[in-house]
Amino acid sequence: MQTAETVLDIIRKRGERGLPIERLYRQLFNPQLYLMAYGRIYANTGAMTPGVTKETADGMSLEKIGSIIDALRAERYRWSPARRVYIEKKGSTKKRPLGLPPWSDKLVAEVVRLLLEAYYDVQFSDRSHGFRPQRGCHTALSEVVEVWKGTHWFIEGDISDCFGSLDHDVMLSILAEKIHDGRFLRLISHMLKAGYLEDWRWNATLSGAPQGGVASPILSNIYLDRLDQFIEQSLLPEYNHGRRRRPNREYQVVEYAIQRAKRHGDRDAVRELRLRRRTLPSQDPNDPDYRRLRYVRYADDWLLGFAGPKREAEEIKSRIRMFLRDELKLELSESKTLITHAASQAAHFLGYEIRVQHADTKITRHRRAVNGAIGLFVPRQVIRQKCARYMSKGKPAQRGPLLHDEDFTIVAKYQAEFWGLVQYYLLAQDVFRLGRLQWVMETSMLKTLAGKHRSTVTKMSRKHKSTIETPDGPRRCIQVTVPRDEGKKPLVARFGGISLKRQRTAVLTDLRPVMASMKRNELIHRLLAECCEICETRTNLEVHHVRKLADLNRPGRRERPAWVHLMAMRRRKTLVICRRCHEDIHAGRPTAPLRK
Repeated sequence: MQTAETVLDIIRKRGERGLPIERLYRQLFNPQLYLMAYGRIYANTGAMTPGVTKETADGMSLEKIGSIIDALRAERYRWSPARRVYIEKKGSTKKRPLGLPPWSDKLVAEVVRLLLEAYYDVQFSDRSHGFRPQRGCHTALSEVVEVWKGTHWFIEGDISDCFGSLDHDVMLSILAEKIHDGRFLRLISHMLKAGYLEDWRWNATLSGAPQGGVASPILSNIYLDRLDQFIEQSLLPEYNHGRRRRPNREYQVVEYAIQRAKRHGDRDAVRELRLRRRTLPSQDPNDPDYRRLRYVRYADDWLLGFAGPKREAEEIKSRIRMFLRDELKLELSESKTLITHAASQAAHFLGYEIRVQHADTKITRHRRAVNGAIGLFVPRQVIRQKCARYMSKGKPAQRGPLLHDEDFTIVAKYQAEFWGLVQYYLLAQDVFRLGRLQWVMETSMLKTLAGKHRSTVTKMSRKHKSTIETPDGPRRCIQVTVPRDEGKKPLVARFGGISLKRQRTAVLTDLRPVMASMKRNELIHRLLAECCEICETRTNLEVHHVRKLADLNRPGRRERPAWVHLMAMRRRKTLVICRRCHEDIHAGRPTAPLRK
């Protein structure tokens, strides 16, 4: 039987050549693909969250993979409805629905995603950056900065309830163009129409990709790739013409005046004329024979940059609206799909403000290269919203839920939250504005430590302040050090010590699931070894999962069982054991070595 890597490589090469693919369903009978899928998703937080049944990653075994393959081979595998919950929507008081499928459905959906991604990802547009390997928000934003110079108008695209409105018939017709396998298409159709349970009542899913489903991102990209093709094959060729703008007459007049002033030795006039020249474009921005249209998309968020009159920008927006409505059965949100003037206003894309820059002669007296260049900025609203999480009545406040944590944990949590935000906004030219948030968070952290120890902020600051060396020089920070046994390095948690300096080359791609390759997957090798890690039995093996390592140290245990010692020593959330030992663990009985 072929390895998972070999199967996916063959499918990928067929996708690169643009050839249709047949007999894809039979690849679902390969256990190697399920082992690879298991290695990718078992570490996810949702792996231990039950759906409509109690089934989770706990108890995973080769036997379960075999039973799933048998059901698929006989075409009697049935998708279960997802358990629907509601989570808060970022930046809004509204909540969005999230589906929680059972573990078996997650595993099969991950195998489906592997097959679809191998075939379709190599065919996707280079302007698509969402849910793709080695791409992400930063790659999309970097493309805007590097390529879109000279843009006059931004068209911010927003599709109303995009993922919940994907038409199932359109989706299947798109898949059927390249996938000539009726059994595989029926499996996808049944997955899309599995429905969901809300308040223990079944509801049909008449449209949309399964919210929370593992395969939903790749299905959405396949669907919206039609939008990419329409823009690239129809709009870009039509609205991109003219090799170069004609020279700006006013700029040339000033240029000639500078040359005359130089010949007459009038240095004051030369200085004034150069400042005036810096405010003028060297080429005519209103050249009727020159147009440029550029496009980028991240998932359902897309942005167009247009160099031309506003009338044509509105025409482009109207044509995209008609295409989405007629071909993809989607609707543009009129209130959120905006045409923004690039120089005087800011477009909002992926959490950044984007606008065209112009040199200010009162400040900049050296270069004019910034004129027409795209600038990325941190929205002021983001800073206010983030600061508000750590403030009360307009001042930084302590966080009550952290008062019972260790000092190390408190500092590490604040640092993780701040560092994650800084990493995301490193492309912004004004990333230094996050210094305000850093002060608020540091004060809140010190107040939390002071509340824990019944002390003051000043004393906590003096106790933990430190200076560290960084590539940008020494930086002040708050540091907590936890000594450990002899021979082990102490644990160090720091808040601060981060340079708020723009990094043009910062790239934050979408994270791939951990342990993507079976060759390096330690858990898969342990499972295939077919030996219980407690009693060394070689039959009926299963994998015991815990949600997190902290669960091993739950209070109330007088004596930690042997299996807890083993998992804590290995620092692993998994344990390959036989079914009998697994039942003993869940029943609270001593496992094999302690039965004597």
